Amino acid sequence: MSASAKPIFPPRGWAGLLAAVVLAAGGCRPAAPPAAGPPPVPVVAAPVVVQDQPVYVEHIGQTLGSLDVEIRARVEGFLETVHFSEGMPVRSNAPLYTIDDRPFRAALAQAQGVLAQTQAMLDKARRDTNRLGPLWVKNAISRQQFDDALAAERNAAASVQSARAAVEAAEIQLGYTRIASPIDGLAGKTEVKAGNLVGRGASTLLTTVSEIDPISVRFSVSEQQYLDWKRRHGDDERSRAAAQGLFELFLADGTRHPHRGSVTFADRQVDALTGTLLLEVDFPNPERLVRPGQFARVRFPLTTVTNAVLVPQRAVTELQATYSVFVVAEGGQAEFRKVTPGPRVGGFYIISAGLRPGEQVVIEGVQKLQPNAPLAPVFTNLAAEAAPLRAPALP
Repeated sequence: MSASAKPIFPPRGWAGLLAAVVLAAGGCRPAAPPAAGPPPVPVVAAPVVVQDQPVYVEHIGQTLGSLDVEIRARVEGFLETVHFSEGMPVRSNAPLYTIDDRPFRAALAQAQGVLAQTQAMLDKARRDTNRLGPLWVKNAISRQQFDDALAAERNAAASVQSARAAVEAAEIQLGYTRIASPIDGLAGKTEVKAGNLVGRGASTLLTTVSEIDPISVRFSVSEQQYLDWKRRHGDDERSRAAAQGLFELFLADGTRHPHRGSVTFADRQVDALTGTLLLEVDFPNPERLVRPGQFARVRFPLTTVTNAVLVPQRAVTELQATYSVFVVAEGGQAEFRKVTPGPRVGGFYIISAGLRPGEQVVIEGVQKLQPNAPLAPVFTNLAAEAAPLRAPALP
């Protein structure tokens, strides 16, 4: 290009041309898509359970024999024989121990001898009275002689009565040398072995026999629970019959005793220090599995909530004493809902307020949810899980 040639575009036009090209290029691009929402959260949901629900209470107690009898030595002597095996069942009137009875046999023989002497004296006094009576009537003897004869007869009769009592006492003492079980039950360990001196100064404890079928459990209930129970069951025969067999027993390993129990004893007064009332419940124990002194957990229904709304505990979130659940709302979104839980029954809460029959709650995946989050629920049914809670599980 020669020096005299002029540029086609003026220098200032280069900037405008470049801007026009950029704008034209930008106008040819497609519009950006709108921002996508969060993906649905996969959860497991279920309709709330509605059923008449017994409300159970549990208390800790300890087992004891329905009869616990201490076997003691009632006379002093050397223990000759132990007739039973420790920890084994024994029958009523079965011999348990024998104490050396020779001193007691000698004492009985002596008492019997004294009785024979006094009986002979009484016989002689009666003959004297019978002989002197007609003589006094005929004034052949003085009144004093006849009165002396009568007094001797009465004295001899009293001596015979005393001697007979001594014989009876000696027989009783001799009987105490044979120690038998007063009940059918389970014998404990023997506290004294053969050859030991027992009964000196005090009645020596030899062993304890317990009747363990039925087995008893003692525990204390609060005054409020007692009043609720009393108002529901009352005192009439029909109410007491309906309350039979409502108690369940759980052992230390968590297993349930296969037989239900009934109240046999309630203390006469409420403990003023603890505000509790002592109860005793008897449970059949034909297998002899439960022994006295075991840990026991007793459960029984205190009341029944009609048309109770139940949800699993795993569906309920607690934060600073505020309880909440997530409900599957219309449109498949998570609705945050505050609820008021009532008693716990098994793995469920009875919801007092905040849920209605027919609503569906999230039971798995709650931790991933936020209010109004879209849901991808998989629905299940809790009826089978809640059915055992409706009534005592034992037949």
